Amino acid sequence: MSGHSKWATIKRKKAATDQARGKLFSKCIKEITIAARHGGDPEMNPRLRTAITSAKAVSMPASNIERAIKRGTGEIDGANYEEMQYEGYGPGGVALLVEIATDNRNRTAGDIRHIFTKHGGNLGEAGSVAYLFKPRGVVLIDKSAIAEDALIELVLEAGADDVNTEGDTYEVLTPPNQLESVKQALAAKKIPVQSAEGTKLASLQVPVGEKEAEAVLKLVDALEDHDDVQKVYANFSAADDVLAKLSR
Repeated sequence: MSGHSKWATIKRKKAATDQARGKLFSKCIKEITIAARHGGDPEMNPRLRTAITSAKAVSMPASNIERAIKRGTGEIDGANYEEMQYEGYGPGGVALLVEIATDNRNRTAGDIRHIFTKHGGNLGEAGSVAYLFKPRGVVLIDKSAIAEDALIELVLEAGADDVNTEGDTYEVLTPPNQLESVKQALAAKKIPVQSAEGTKLASLQVPVGEKEAEAVLKLVDALEDHDDVQKVYANFSAADDVLAKLSR
């Protein structure tokens, strides 16, 4: 979109329902389980540390987090999730990258293809759009929490490389390996964050009107509602008033 924070705001509104929270719990459990394969100590495993932080942000009980870690380390039995990604195009030629965690590759492949087709998109070959999306850390902060100049000085010193303004929100961008240090610097100054996550941002944006934006968002919603989909990235931009209307 025209700003990562706009899309994140829409997603937070979607996540307000109990059903959406249940979906978030499922995605968080999968991410923790997969991350814990590389070690169950979050102090030594940055991916696990970030996954736990994300789970706590959606109020996941500590017992759920602990069980997911134990499944990942093999201390207790659990599903064997395989990570993969799908690439494709949505309405208006918008590129989409879909990250998956599944215990049944064949089932998921058929489901994802069906969702793309149903919503006016089509799957692409491996490598067709992935090159457009680069890993980034993104931290969203309410403008009331800190003055812009003070924020810029703080986060740049901690390893961030850019700060954007989106409405009433600051959007702090970091290299993936600096996300934790920026979060820690903000926490040390007791500056609350709306969200902090590793994501992928597109190097090229496709501008779309209201009709195409609505169609793309329906496709994204359908993909994100699938149990095996962890994250969806799309490279479209839309006017602020269009996004505001569609987020209601």
